[in-house]
Amino acid sequence: MSSPFIVVITGLSGSGKTLALRALEDSGFFCVDNLPPQLMEEFTKVAAQKKDVSNIGIGVDIRERGFLSGIDAAIKTLHERHRMMVFFLEAEKDVLIRRFKETRRPHPLHGESIEKSIEAEISALASLRQHADKVIDTTAFTPQQLRQVITSFIGAGGPVFQIQIMSFGFKFGLPPNADMVFDARFLPNPFFVPELKELSGRDDAVKKFVAGDPLTIDFIKRLENLLAFLIPHYKREGKTSLTICIGCTGGRHRSPVIAELIAANLSARWAGPELPVNVVHRDL
Repeated sequence: MSSPFIVVITGLSGSGKTLALRALEDSGFFCVDNLPPQLMEEFTKVAAQKKDVSNIGIGVDIRERGFLSGIDAAIKTLHERHRMMVFFLEAEKDVLIRRFKETRRPHPLHGESIEKSIEAEISALASLRQHADKVIDTTAFTPQQLRQVITSFIGAGGPVFQIQIMSFGFKFGLPPNADMVFDARFLPNPFFVPELKELSGRDDAVKKFVAGDPLTIDFIKRLENLLAFLIPHYKREGKTSLTICIGCTGGRHRSPVIAELIAANLSARWAGPELPVNVVHRDL
């Protein structure tokens, strides 16, 4: 009997763990949520006895804080005996607060405030975060984008190399999960063109303005040549993902256009499920 492939989904409350676990389930994983770490290995043994179970998803969170003292040993054991990945989901604090207020659900730690509860949870899960094979910041993700990221990482029952292209605005801060950052603020800015100011990089008029500029064409060509050199080396090194961030002043005009162009060209160059390319516009 072959060893199952195991994905552990964990992270901060409100970061999208339930959605991520559902994405695994929809991909054919046999999933269980809120499992105490001490039961992980036994659950894996029982699940693996089923002939139709080759992929297992396990959700772990702060609701089982009384058992978290055993998480280090449990994950170490699973890593030694099975193919495994640990995803740790998080988001910026103000986004987590907004999500809790929108759903009107209490934080599982029931602190004196949501802010204090989140801070306590970050501290309690710090060790677990260090075990993660991939930390995923869901701040800018829609539910569909999170599902795409999760399923693209696991591929057909195992981790695959994934590229994420993210546009952002420098005035809102750097993306915390960036591997590479490129500054597009030197390009002509549609913001100062009256008929383009209220549009975004998703509109054809803005796309034409940005993409048709000779400076943009040269920038795209140079950036693609750099990525064509780097990506094979990152894959050879064993990285499972590469987050490439393109920034402009507000993240509304130039960077979304550049991000879409880069993503389209990378997808055309390395088309196929073995190298998925996702696009996220953080500040649109």
